[in-house]
Amino acid sequence: MTETNIAPVKLAGVKVHPFASVDELLNCVFNSDGEISPGMAVAVNPEKVLKSLEDEETKAILNGATITYADGIGVVKALERKVDRKLTKIAGCELWLDVLNRSKNYHSKVLLVGARAEVVKKSAEILLSRGINVVHYMDGYFSDEQVVLKAIEKHQAQIVIVAQGSPRQEKLINRLQQVHPKVFYMGVGGSFDVLAGHVKRAPALWIKYNVEWLYRLLAEPKRIIRQFKLLKYVYLYLLNRL
Repeated sequence: MTETNIAPVKLAGVKVHPFASVDELLNCVFNSDGEISPGMAVAVNPEKVLKSLEDEETKAILNGATITYADGIGVVKALERKVDRKLTKIAGCELWLDVLNRSKNYHSKVLLVGARAEVVKKSAEILLSRGINVVHYMDGYFSDEQVVLKAIEKHQAQIVIVAQGSPRQEKLINRLQQVHPKVFYMGVGGSFDVLAGHVKRAPALWIKYNVEWLYRLLAEPKRIIRQFKLLKYVYLYLLNRL
């Protein structure tokens, strides 16, 4: 992957690249000829920062990623405090589509992994209708990772998008990368469900004012336990311990 001159900043021991725009990030994902380069892009949000504090494997994977970006206003604010300049929140559920849209100029071969069978199938159909070169797709309910490794080799995938939730998807990508390093990998959580229309994203105004998390909480009250856990992140931020 193209080297970035944007030095990463550490948050609780996790490196995050302080990007000022999506284009700035995309210029690091694609090489000077416009083709996508091998590597691993990972979204960093407060939950992943906290997870890294208790799971050394997660921390090592995040720090080993080629590109890490702030997908969460809490991470953006913590980075801005450290670099003293305006940054942007980059939503992973949008970024992967930006990456694929740019990659279609070179007909890059795309493999989709994750979600339920009907969801990943619908996602593949939508992407194909947009001119994305999806060469294969599979749901996330496999018992043997060899099927993914074999699919990458068989279809000569250049881009592998994994939708399994964190940190499961990052750990899977790390293992895949060890066997097939000449591929661009990206974990996208529940983004297939959003693209396929099975999950509704927050309205534009909620996103604009950085309260998408509140919309999701109101839509899924059971998320309240996850939100309470984030109080530790707020505590660390207020005490400047990130």
